[in-house]
Amino acid sequence: MHLQEQAVGGEVVRQDGEFGGVAAEPLHLVLAGPLPHIYDPTEPGKLLFAFFAAMAETERDNIRESTLDIRQSTWEGLDTAARKGRHGGRHPVITDDMLHTVLRRRALGEYVEQIQPELFVPSGKRKGQNPSVASIYRALAEHAKREAYPEAVGQAHADFATLQAGEATGPRH
Repeated sequence: MHLQEQAVGGEVVRQDGEFGGVAAEPLHLVLAGPLPHIYDPTEPGKLLFAFFAAMAETERDNIRESTLDIRQSTWEGLDTAARKGRHGGRHPVITDDMLHTVLRRRALGEYVEQIQPELFVPSGKRKGQNPSVASIYRALAEHAKREAYPEAVGQAHADFATLQAGEATGPRH
């Protein structure tokens, strides 16, 4: 049986492809009418609906718990790696030597755009290529921040040394 539905002027027109029969129903009855074969408002239907609702709630709780467990184990894994001296992430494009060169040449009055073509990335995916101008400016901004807040940098180094010595208590949050 081939059934087609089409909305025409506020009515749903159903046309049976085999028999050519046409039936029209008001659109508001089709969209807001009873849900055939989906929900049974009698007692067995209510019981079945309550059962599925309880199953969905249990599944949601299981997903939430597993997500929290994964998050906790991820933090613990990162702390363990940090204690072993392993830190994730990409290697910096601008090395300390490159930064020193940029600072020295900027002090002589050169622009970053003039310095950039003479710098080369020493390792990683972009090895042998020039670093972007944005990377150089980012490294200069981080250097300026370190110079402006030396006590924060000292505290970060002390915290890192504590982590490496294994004196940290519990995972970070």
